[in-house]
Amino acid sequence: MIWRSVIFFSLTTGLAWAATASGRVTLEDPAARQKDNSGVVVWLEPVSGKAELKPAGATMVHKSKTFLPHILPVVVGTKVAFPNRDPFFHNAFSNYDGQIFDIGLHAPGTTRYFTFGRPGVVRVFCNIHATMSAIIAVLNTPWYAVTGSNGKYTFNGVPPGEYNLHMFHERALPDNLKYLERRITVPDAGLVMPLISITETGFIPADHLNKYGKDYPPVSNDSAYPGAPKK
Repeated sequence: MIWRSVIFFSLTTGLAWAATASGRVTLEDPAARQKDNSGVVVWLEPVSGKAELKPAGATMVHKSKTFLPHILPVVVGTKVAFPNRDPFFHNAFSNYDGQIFDIGLHAPGTTRYFTFGRPGVVRVFCNIHATMSAIIAVLNTPWYAVTGSNGKYTFNGVPPGEYNLHMFHERALPDNLKYLERRITVPDAGLVMPLISITETGFIPADHLNKYGKDYPPVSNDSAYPGAPKK
């Protein structure tokens, strides 16, 4: 399916070769008590040629046994900082195919870094705290967005042309996301894309193992690590 021009505004002077494309995503989860369409990564890849990438720094904070932000899209080649703002140790890692990495045991008040050099979805965990998880989406394009609770997204500065529209959500099955991919044509005056509905049907949460492929202990023991606060 190809979505062609749905013109919604004229470009301002000086942006004759840069348009804006926007749209909205809804998440279909019958079990959800409140409608929340946030956390969907949406991106455009040119059909022909390669987009120019300009990697810049990005940050994923450890705070209150949580990765912030939970969803972090970056371009290939981005160096991500992992500052630890908790009073105890962390150890961010991923054993998944997106990109395997391990920043090691990470002391309070310090920052570790890792450069993501290939495209893919990286599922991030902490080797100490089983409840911590995050997503780093490493992309071959500068045109990406993450939906907020209203499901809206916008790409600015898109050269007119043909693109493949991709999306990722951590509670959607890969086959469902593949089905929703579209080829679109962005005209000079911009494009508003039709509503996209992503189903979470069939998703089953699964426990993950630590970086050694072992089960986590029933309760994380922060005091077992050097520098842990005294009780």
